[in-house]
Amino acid sequence: MRYLTKTLALGATAIALAVAAPAYADDVTLGFLGGFTGPIESLTPPIFDGAKLAVSQVNDQGGILGGGTLNIISSDTTCADATAAANAADKQVNTDNVTAIVGALCSGATISAANNAAIPGNVVMISPASTSPALTNLSDNDLVFRTPPSDAYQGEVLARLIKSKGIDNIAITYVNNDYGKGFADALSAAFTAQGGTVAANEAHEEGKADYRAELGSLSASGSQALVILAYANGSGQTILRQAVESGNFKTLIGGDGMVGNEALTGIDPAAVEGMIATKPGTPQIPGTALFAKAATDAGLDPTAVYAPQAYDAAFLLALAIEKNGSAARDGLSAALREVATAPGEVILPGEWKKAVDLIKAGTDINYEGATGPVDFDDNGDVPGTIVEMTVKDGKFVEVGPAM
Repeated sequence: MRYLTKTLALGATAIALAVAAPAYADDVTLGFLGGFTGPIESLTPPIFDGAKLAVSQVNDQGGILGGGTLNIISSDTTCADATAAANAADKQVNTDNVTAIVGALCSGATISAANNAAIPGNVVMISPASTSPALTNLSDNDLVFRTPPSDAYQGEVLARLIKSKGIDNIAITYVNNDYGKGFADALSAAFTAQGGTVAANEAHEEGKADYRAELGSLSASGSQALVILAYANGSGQTILRQAVESGNFKTLIGGDGMVGNEALTGIDPAAVEGMIATKPGTPQIPGTALFAKAATDAGLDPTAVYAPQAYDAAFLLALAIEKNGSAARDGLSAALREVATAPGEVILPGEWKKAVDLIKAGTDINYEGATGPVDFDDNGDVPGTIVEMTVKDGKFVEVGPAM
């Protein structure tokens, strides 16, 4: 009897201690998938920096899930190798046990990472740079989102921009992958619908040293305006340089993948002066200014291509995890949609503590980020903003919104 009494007493004490003990904060790990090597290797670090800025703000303002630390780890997809992307995602999902992923960047890498690891592992992904229309209809169980607009939209905007410059005839060369083909198809359809002529629309393979044969075929079409839909550290740079050397094109045009000063390396600045391009950008709203100040204070370039989109992706995932109440993957997709759209009290970039307090109070929130309202549609797409870029004095500079 004394043994039973003692056992009951110990049990009661244990229960009392368990009730009295403070809850431990949960640490959370996000993954980042980027092309740290390969055709966008110069574009990737600033994009990662954008995501890390959001993570640092969360930790500086009290952390996540009751004071836990938000971590972010990175893996290289190479951008060009689907197998590398799948392996990188598999490690993050199944070994590192990340809660969610920012990335990937190149569209093919995102599709491969999603199909091979994230979707089977029930992991939410938000890409800050994948723009291929192929993502729109991906069978993803509502797990794959993106913060830049689809190239179905960018193609229309670029077509209007080209027409506004008085150009009625273009030749398109595109890298033969999901990004290049999707963008080229959208641009070709939009430009033709606006009364323009697409004299040539030809794929090229990544990684070659010589594209003179491809350029010869494009020049033979009779067009003197060349549109290059490729990557600044890859085929795009080589094609641009060799197109300049050939002297066969009077006008040079690029898509977002070309908007990196590395694309201009080794080229006479005078030869590319006035080259135009488009890229997803940021509207003139309060969130844009707040992000720009935070990035500048951290020593980052707030206009770096896809850096604002990466910031929004990471901040949104942190908000969704806080809303979901744990580091678990289940329920995160629904929580993401809740914090990203109206109704709710508006949360701007950097307002982490405000958001946490509102979530604890049971108040709905609506994040309006560095790139504007992030109103995901049924496919995880956003409308976004496209800006015009031009080359001036050997560097890409932003002109303003492209209408």
